[in-house]
Amino acid sequence: MKKVLVVDDSATMRRMIMASLSGLQGIEFEQAVSGLEAIERLTLTRMDLVVLDLNMPDVHGLEVLKFVRAQPSLGQVPIIVLTTRGDDDSRAAALMHGASLYLTKPFDPRALAPEVERLLMQGTPA
Repeated sequence: MKKVLVVDDSATMRRMIMASLSGLQGIEFEQAVSGLEAIERLTLTRMDLVVLDLNMPDVHGLEVLKFVRAQPSLGQVPIIVLTTRGDDDSRAAALMHGASLYLTKPFDPRALAPEVERLLMQGTPA
């Protein structure tokens, strides 16, 4: 079973992301409502992929991304940034700090699932 952590301060957005990925086989979801909670979950539980918003009330998603990439045990976890920030600077910063993919909201649910599947297939077996 592959674990996907969905990090967004919006419960509606978390539900939308999980619904769009529900057709994928062998995936178990965990949720975090803040950057701080995401860091906590990532340090306590092995995740196979993270879907991460940038705009959160406590720890910005970019800081979460930097933290994850600085940890030897987490460095290879694919991270999809899914955010309302469509500007070139935000995109460049996220990709420079190790985002596997950068998508903007609103997103096409039919486009997210194949990307998640592709990134999970590139990873190591559970």
